Amino acid sequence: MEILTLIQPWLKAAHIISMVAWMAAIFYLPRLFAYHVKTGGINSVSHEVFVVMERRLLQIIATPAMLLTWLFGLALVHGVVDWTAIWPWVKFVGIIVMTWFHFWLAGRRKLLMAGNCPTSEKAFRIMNELPTVLMIIIVLMVVVKPF
Repeated sequence: MEILTLIQPWLKAAHIISMVAWMAAIFYLPRLFAYHVKTGGINSVSHEVFVVMERRLLQIIATPAMLLTWLFGLALVHGVVDWTAIWPWVKFVGIIVMTWFHFWLAGRRKLLMAGNCPTSEKAFRIMNELPTVLMIIIVLMVVVKPF
């Protein structure tokens, strides 16, 4: 138990760092998709540039950061969180939706790359707000613990 007490601050720091990296990528990716669609998709001169940028952002930053956020988060909750309260469940649902959104974006990236993405620029701009709302809910649940 003493080792958990010693490493908990490090786990928290690693969790926050990976979460910030994940959120930065998740905030930027739908915006890139909106620009990609706006420029004409697969028929545009900039299509290949967008494909490379989107792939790198997702595969080099977003996905590793998501996995590390999950890893450090799971290490932190073990034996520490009161699961009889409501707040951890609300936070958990927010994290599940954020993870779903991550994979939804990954699917959209493949469609954009192939030139057959049905999602409009406006839809990407609207979906760009989802991670902000989820982040607010998640942070309020863990910091304020209103329930």
